[in-house]
Amino acid sequence: MEKTKFCLKEKTQHSVTFHSPVTNYSITVYVLEDDLFRVYLREKELLSKTWMVAPGMEDVPYEGREKTDFSPFSLPTYHITEEDHSCSIETEKIKVTIDLTKLVLFWYYKKDDKWILIANDRKTQSYNMDSRLGEGIYHYMERHPDEQYFGLGEKAGNVNKYGKRFRMVSYDAMGYDAEFTDPLYKHVPYYLTRNVNTNISYGIFYDSMSSSVFDMGLELDNYHGHYRYFQSDEGDLDYYFFVGPTIEKVVKRVSWLTGKTILPPKWSLGYSGSTMSYTDAPNAQDKLEEFMERTEKEDILCDSFQLSSGYTSIGDKRYVFNWNTQKVPDPQGLMENFHKHGIKVCANIKPCLLIDHPAYQELHARSMFIQNGAGGSEVSQFWDDLGSYLDFSNQETFTWWKDRVKDSLLKYGIDSTWNDNNEFEVWNKEAVCHGFGTKAPFERFRALQPLLMMKASYEAQKEYDPESRPFLISRSGCSGMQRYVQTWSGDNYTSWKTIKFNIKMGISLSLSGIYNFGHDVGGFSGPSPEPELLIRWVQNGIFHPRFTIHSWNDDETVNEPWMYPEYTTIIRELIKFRHALTPYFYTALYLAHAEYDPIIKPTFYQFENDKQTFEECDDFMVGEWLLVPSVVKKGEKLRNVYLPEHSYGWYDFHTGKHYNGGQTITLNAPLEQPPLLVKAGGMIPLNKAEVTAAAKEKDQREIRLFPPKGQGEAVSMLYEDDGISNQSNSLIFTFKMICTTEMIELEVIQEGSYQPSYSEMTFVLPKDEARQVTINGKPAKTLTI
Repeated sequence: MEKTKFCLKEKTQHSVTFHSPVTNYSITVYVLEDDLFRVYLREKELLSKTWMVAPGMEDVPYEGREKTDFSPFSLPTYHITEEDHSCSIETEKIKVTIDLTKLVLFWYYKKDDKWILIANDRKTQSYNMDSRLGEGIYHYMERHPDEQYFGLGEKAGNVNKYGKRFRMVSYDAMGYDAEFTDPLYKHVPYYLTRNVNTNISYGIFYDSMSSSVFDMGLELDNYHGHYRYFQSDEGDLDYYFFVGPTIEKVVKRVSWLTGKTILPPKWSLGYSGSTMSYTDAPNAQDKLEEFMERTEKEDILCDSFQLSSGYTSIGDKRYVFNWNTQKVPDPQGLMENFHKHGIKVCANIKPCLLIDHPAYQELHARSMFIQNGAGGSEVSQFWDDLGSYLDFSNQETFTWWKDRVKDSLLKYGIDSTWNDNNEFEVWNKEAVCHGFGTKAPFERFRALQPLLMMKASYEAQKEYDPESRPFLISRSGCSGMQRYVQTWSGDNYTSWKTIKFNIKMGISLSLSGIYNFGHDVGGFSGPSPEPELLIRWVQNGIFHPRFTIHSWNDDETVNEPWMYPEYTTIIRELIKFRHALTPYFYTALYLAHAEYDPIIKPTFYQFENDKQTFEECDDFMVGEWLLVPSVVKKGEKLRNVYLPEHSYGWYDFHTGKHYNGGQTITLNAPLEQPPLLVKAGGMIPLNKAEVTAAAKEKDQREIRLFPPKGQGEAVSMLYEDDGISNQSNSLIFTFKMICTTEMIELEVIQEGSYQPSYSEMTFVLPKDEARQVTINGKPAKTLTI
């Protein structure tokens, strides 16, 4: 009989540890929630702290959170069963059985009082002990053809990642192919598995900050059957396993596990102007002031501007925290002018100092850069020269960065930091970090560096203006970045294909717990978009939390709302439509923050029992109620849309026409009006004030009602506050709609003391709706609040 390689070593209130005297490895299973276990396999502990795992938290300490701090978890009771060569650990919802001879874990979910096997490790060599599988960390699991894989953050291609392989490491992938390029900008070591037959979903999150590989079934080896695997270059094998069983519950759980989505100021939802052309110009300040004047002349609503890095130039290179006063002679006056136009400014900053940067030698002497193996500053390629990346695991560097953000940016009136080019492309295997006082391989902390960069920027903004909510943007980052920043899909390429696959890329981000994002409208790199492509991109962009037209076109053109004068009216009205939807988006942002609810999601997120929603398509949901079928093909004037099965059906937002669910319909898709559908039962809050670029502050609340035909009930909400301060004074409206064949009864409940600028709410029904409406028991269509 084969000797047991692992044996039970220790039981505590919340964990069970097994040890192998043969390999000297230990494996601990932590029971953290009824639906969530942690598995930690080690020979020796390399990282006792975590920065990505922050259950329900808004932030973690700079030095990280102790992995042994279990206070955020409920720590339920568990039951353990020991047999000759195996051991089972179970809660009311999940069970793991460990084969102690081969170290193979089998995972079960309890459904209808029966344990259903939902996942298991590969039965041969599932873990890399004693480097038998090569260098690094490995975790192999069995793969089945009836599985679907979602998540992995911002990845190219289709939403279902089955049969693909991805590298989890950050690159500056300018002009990427949104269908094929890998890797991209972000590090999200998590994926969701759904079994098509059982309709049970679970998630696996690897607490690893090193470069890694996720093979979701591309590799095949006759000796091991069908498998998938995670491989990491450095660190510990430390992962969290959690069951839904629905997709929705898995997604909310990973968002909770990695920390709360920050609630940004309301102005972050407005159109944000940007282009590299303005700040690259020798008369940058003139160009920027012309942009402000043009927004008012063309009546383009603009709430913020993203100041590209050209303002920091010396010659043709970029030097973070340097103001080129030849291009921008009066930075403070420029910011004051932006503010007079009601436009906030987000300044681009980069974490790498070129070797001829004015501050380089000082920081080099103080060892504030990532170090090479010889004890000097590690030098890497950065843009058109060489430079050194700042080491944010050094407290001195972290503090220096905060001080520079305050002194070089915020004191001039900059409102926000745009943390850019923060992929930390350091490839020397000998590179080391300060490691919070204990030097460690850079690779072990690779994905942590951009997270600490944005944390430093976040703290600088909080300290400089403690009364206002910080707003930050970051291109790179890892799980947990949602606690600090809004993000986007990086420097995309101008093409019709990019719109299509950016949609899928965004859905993958959402399914990974990162909710506040968008894409560069019009395409950042490549040729200028033709008018039709630009308009379709704007139609898509207005339905994302981040709506920014941004470019660095190869032909030196600039993507602007007025770049095609004959189409400016169309783009103006699309931006105004986005402005009208602000109350809906702001409520969705609040729910992302408070309830871990994604803003952008695939239709199968809400309609998992409708098999057709899993067909790859170009549609997505915004919040709970809006279905957006973007046009992603040149010349398309009609759009086929599958309406998920829903007992109340669907409405065309623009015409009010009702459709039954479970069918494919064809909608008109003119350039002037994006196709848009509403799930029946929806109550969509709008700002219907007549606003202009010179008077954006007007606010008037209208609630569009889309009631069920016949009998039905629905609940919706609206969140209001002052949109900028840290105070907790808010107002939540809950709308409860009960419909019969003759009546629509609406109950409006108010909670909170915030006083909005408007005093009335108007309720609007589809034009063919003949039923009587009561509001709080009285016949009315307007409510005084």
